[in-house]
Amino acid sequence: MSGAAPLTVLLVDDHAVMRAGFRMILEATGDIVVIGEAADGAQALDAVARLRPDVVFMDVQMPGIDGLEATRRIVADDGNTSAVVVVTTFDRDDYLFQALQAGASGFLLKNAGPEELTAAVRVAAAGDALLAPEVTRRVIERFAVVSDEPAPTASVPPPAPSPADHGLTEREAEVLRLLARALSNAEIARELFIGDATVKTHVSNILIKLGARDRVAAVVFAHRNGLA
Repeated sequence: MSGAAPLTVLLVDDHAVMRAGFRMILEATGDIVVIGEAADGAQALDAVARLRPDVVFMDVQMPGIDGLEATRRIVADDGNTSAVVVVTTFDRDDYLFQALQAGASGFLLKNAGPEELTAAVRVAAAGDALLAPEVTRRVIERFAVVSDEPAPTASVPPPAPSPADHGLTEREAEVLRLLARALSNAEIARELFIGDATVKTHVSNILIKLGARDRVAAVVFAHRNGLA
């Protein structure tokens, strides 16, 4: 064990057995601590405000305030620093898209293995998104739609946008293209032969310049604007 502080998790699920199972898996790692539990969205909002966990595992279907609405409220809180990972039994596109629109940092199914669950905590706490390539494709298919604006009548089409049009440097554009391929920070670092910290800086700059809330929003923006 190193001297680093453990990652803290809040478990939100209306089934106590499910919470107990997650707690056992996560705390077996030795560097993840479950600091609280909640049985519905209202309890989750109170617990996040009090405990400020690094990561929230959020169920969707719960009585009262459901997980999607609770996620929206948590993310909308300017003082919040907790990343939300939606964990559900149902592999439904509407849940996936609503969770991402609400600001969730990832989407997992409850049948995920112990390695996936523990990795989800570490990835979300580090500010990365939990999107496998096939999930990224589903997001892009849903959100990267053709604009409703009428097509220009000029005979010469407008030039394709360049990264510079959005204030991106060439290196940032490279990083964005790799983000659009669902690569993690570590994978981008290996691809470009740069350090992980440098990748984090580039990703942060990209989000600021594009006005994107998170990596998922940046990927959608890239595909909508021909940058990927």
